[in-house]
Amino acid sequence: RVMASLLFLLLSSSSVLCPAWSDAVVAREGILATLVCIDENATGAVSVNWMVKSLGTDRWRLVLSANERKEFSGGAAKDHMQLTDHNFQDSGVFSLAFRPEMDDGGLYMCLVKRRQNILMERVVLLMVLEVTVAPPSPVPQLSTLRLLANVQPDIAVRKITWIAPGDIAMKTEKVPKFGIITKLPQVQNSDDGAYVCMVYPKGNSSNAFFAFNVDVAVDADRVASFTNINHGQQISTAVQSQSVLPLSCPQAPGDYVMLYWRPPDAKNENTRLVHQFDRWRGFTLTTELSNRLQLAGPPYDPQEGSFSFLLSPLIRDGGLYMCEVFSNDNAFSLRTLLTVVRVKARTLPTQLELDCRYSELSQVRRAIWTHPNQSVRLQMDGSPGHITTSIDLPVRAESAGNYTCVILLKNKQTVRATYTVSLHPSTTSEGSESVEVTASSLLPSLSALLLIVPLVAAVVGALLWRRRHISDRGVEQSLSVRSGEAENIYENPEDIRQVTQSHTSTLMKSLSLSLSLCIPPPGSPLL
Repeated sequence: RVMASLLFLLLSSSSVLCPAWSDAVVAREGILATLVCIDENATGAVSVNWMVKSLGTDRWRLVLSANERKEFSGGAAKDHMQLTDHNFQDSGVFSLAFRPEMDDGGLYMCLVKRRQNILMERVVLLMVLEVTVAPPSPVPQLSTLRLLANVQPDIAVRKITWIAPGDIAMKTEKVPKFGIITKLPQVQNSDDGAYVCMVYPKGNSSNAFFAFNVDVAVDADRVASFTNINHGQQISTAVQSQSVLPLSCPQAPGDYVMLYWRPPDAKNENTRLVHQFDRWRGFTLTTELSNRLQLAGPPYDPQEGSFSFLLSPLIRDGGLYMCEVFSNDNAFSLRTLLTVVRVKARTLPTQLELDCRYSELSQVRRAIWTHPNQSVRLQMDGSPGHITTSIDLPVRAESAGNYTCVILLKNKQTVRATYTVSLHPSTTSEGSESVEVTASSLLPSLSALLLIVPLVAAVVGALLWRRRHISDRGVEQSLSVRSGEAENIYENPEDIRQVTQSHTSTLMKSLSLSLSLCIPPPGSPLL
């Protein structure tokens, strides 16, 4: 029994909140609207009553009544409400016409009776559309055009869209208690024309959608100005070249963002636009900095108007960055003064030179090289924008380790770029990562080669002398085997060739072994 009661209450409340209707009509506020009620068979001595109630309630109120004697009444009716045809008894047309206001939205019932018999009962849902255009037309150039569509009751609306001139769908967003909004930032003369608001109702409707034209004119002689810009406190920072730096923007949500850049140690007139994103038009401006600059992701969301940037700068990308966020006709600005540090190594015949370069000198107080071994005396040289130090080659144990370029800013922030110099052969690279350089020089390798050359020459000479001696001796031995000393040595050359070939093979193996003792295998260090 309790469950049955709960089910009854649920069904009753749902019928009140979501009543059925025969037709749904969307009318623009202040524009003549007609609620259709026609029955050509309901003629003669008939009367009609028009009643209204709001969604979510169950109380009907009379707004207009006309009887068979064509006597009109309606205490709750508005002065502008009337039947479209006063001869409804002849035509069967009982439609109601009036200019609705926003609070006129709701369910309207057309009840046609002949005496006590109900001939027709028709329920029409009326939704009233309010359109707001800001700034008022004509709209100044470069301002942000806002088109707001509010429908009451909105519970019966499936969706609302906006179409720009040229049949271009526009991005829309729902604003709680205010409706659906679309925007067109930085309006140009080419943006004037008819914009269309399309309302799609839920449930039964004779129309799938209702379209309303909104004419917008752009003022060709007036340009919006943003002189009242809200400036945040400037940020001063430094970062190592090619590392990722967050470039902050004002926290205020906006319609579009513009990022300006003034090169390091340059004048204000060199400031230029390097990035722009319009979340309503979906427009992105790309420049020569775009391959190192991008809009930041979570927790930021550019599509929702939350902006920040990620920069992977080269040393020339230091300087002043100005992020400006625009919301409607309000502007917010935040500046970042950036110093970029880059460390590189150069190998000289007797030294390894470490060079530390930095940009935007206006905020740098001091630059030095440091080493954890206090006994290592660093010879430093430089000029504004770079500082160098050198390490004697070959690298000794006490001079190996981390060499750090320390940049101290005027706001007492510090950035460090470290190179690690190792005793083992390796490579050098830019960045804060540990970096190793080749410790051995070319001189030991050349010395080893100079020692090998005379040694090989001596071995080859000895082998040649031995070959000749053995050849002569082999010839003598071969002759002694034959008939006598008087025999000509050229009479049997095959014997001479075999003896010589045997001794030559032995000598070549000896030479190969000697060279292997002098020359290291590929990939091993030279002595």
